[in-house]
Amino acid sequence: MVEPRREPVAHVHKVGYANRSIKKKRCKRTKKCAPTVPMALQDLYASCKEVFKGLGTVPFPQDVKRLCHILDNMKPEDVGLSSELQFFKPKAAVKENPRVTYTTIYNGDNFSLCIFFLPATAVIPLHNHPGMTVFNKLLLGTMHIKSYDLVDPPSADEPDSPTQLRLAKLEADGVFTAPCNTSVLYPTTGGNIHQFTAITPCAVLDVLGPPYSSEDGRDCSYYKDYPYSTFSNGEMEFKKEDGDCYALLEETELPENCQMDGIEYLDKTHVISLPSMSVVKLGASVASPVNGL
Repeated sequence: MVEPRREPVAHVHKVGYANRSIKKKRCKRTKKCAPTVPMALQDLYASCKEVFKGLGTVPFPQDVKRLCHILDNMKPEDVGLSSELQFFKPKAAVKENPRVTYTTIYNGDNFSLCIFFLPATAVIPLHNHPGMTVFNKLLLGTMHIKSYDLVDPPSADEPDSPTQLRLAKLEADGVFTAPCNTSVLYPTTGGNIHQFTAITPCAVLDVLGPPYSSEDGRDCSYYKDYPYSTFSNGEMEFKKEDGDCYALLEETELPENCQMDGIEYLDKTHVISLPSMSVVKLGASVASPVNGL
C-alpha cells in the first residue's frame, strides 16, 4: 500500500471524517481516536454480504428493495464526500476529454463497492455488465444516462461476434440530478449496457454483484450505437411496441478515453486521497486494501 501524501494532488481534495471528529472530541495524545464507519455504509456492506450469493445468481426482489432503500437514503457524507469539495466546484475552464477517476471501497468474490468521479463533460462510454446485477447511486452532480438491453442476447455457447450488429431496446435516455433514486440493472434487463456523460462534476456509487472478473468470463465489452433506421432492411424487420425505441449496437475496441485514474480508499480512516495515480481499465478487477468494514 502506498503511503498517502501530506498534500492532495490534482484537483480532488482529501475528504473524510477526521476534521469532524476533532471538533466534537479532542483525542488524548497517548491514545489514537479511530473514526467510526457511517451507519449507512456499514448497513450497505452488511446487506450486500447477505444479498449477493455469487456467480450465476440474481438478488430476490425483496433484497433489491432492501438495497435500494439503503442507497436511496445515502448521502455523499456517508462515503466521505461533500459538495463543498473543490472537485465539485471547478473554477478552471472545462478540459477536453477529461479523465474519470475510480476508487474501490470494497472488492470481494461476490460483490464490490466503488465510486466513479466524472469531471464535467467526462464520458464512460457504452459498456456492459455480463452476468451482473448493478446498483447505481448518483451521489453528487448532474449526468446524462443512456442504457440498452439486447433484444436477443447471445447464449453462453454462442460467443458474441465483435463485428455483428445486435438489436437493442432503449431503456433510459435522460438527465438525472442528485439526489435521485437508485437505478438497478440486471444481467439481461434494466439497461445492462449503459453510458454516463457528466454535465457537471459527478460522483456515482456503484454496487456490483458479482464484480467484473476476466478470469470468470465477466470482462467488460464496449459498444457503439446506431439508429435502427440506419441499417434496417427486410431481414431485420420486427414488430415494435408503441413507444419503444431501438438501436443497433456494434462491439468496439476499448475507447481511448475509457482509461481512468485509480485512487485508493483507505479503510482505517475512511479517507479518499490521491497518494498516486495508476491507469485503470473500466471493468478491470482492482485489488482493494479493504477486506471488510
